[in-house]
Amino acid sequence: MTERTAGETPGKTAGSTGTNRLQGRSELGVALFLGGLSAVVLIDAAHLHSELAQRGPVGPKTTPLLVGALLAVVAVLLAVDVVRGGRGSAETGEDIDLERPSDWPTVLLLAGSFLTNVALIERAGWPISGALMFWGSAFALGSRHLVRDPLLALALSLATFYAFDRGLGLGLPAGILEGILP
Repeated sequence: MTERTAGETPGKTAGSTGTNRLQGRSELGVALFLGGLSAVVLIDAAHLHSELAQRGPVGPKTTPLLVGALLAVVAVLLAVDVVRGGRGSAETGEDIDLERPSDWPTVLLLAGSFLTNVALIERAGWPISGALMFWGSAFALGSRHLVRDPLLALALSLATFYAFDRGLGLGLPAGILEGILP
């Protein structure tokens, strides 16, 4: 085991000429991103008008303020850990092969499913665009049941439509099914 002299950082020898103190600390970028995201959330939450929606002591500002504050805490803790020499370890999940490249066809099919939903949600409505998105996602991830998958996608889309639109009162567009859906 070697001993370090005063002022020497881990991973550097006394004769190394590493001038960049932050080399190998890319996690600071993640901490900076989290700090920026925290600022956006806190500023946006501060501009919420809660007079009309306030019911009791907990209003619409509570959750965004809590999330923004927790993001700030995580950003600071991560930055402190990285500056002190902490490093994230590579993913060691049993179902992930780090030697294989990304599966771009799957990524593109998933992105296409989401973009189709975005393009059709106002015209066709959530029940149809959501069903296409759910079916496209299942197809992109490898499911090839030609009867079951579209039926499950439609059931999931209708269930989320009724849960959000009718149950929570968040007006999801019915699109061409307006007046048909109960």
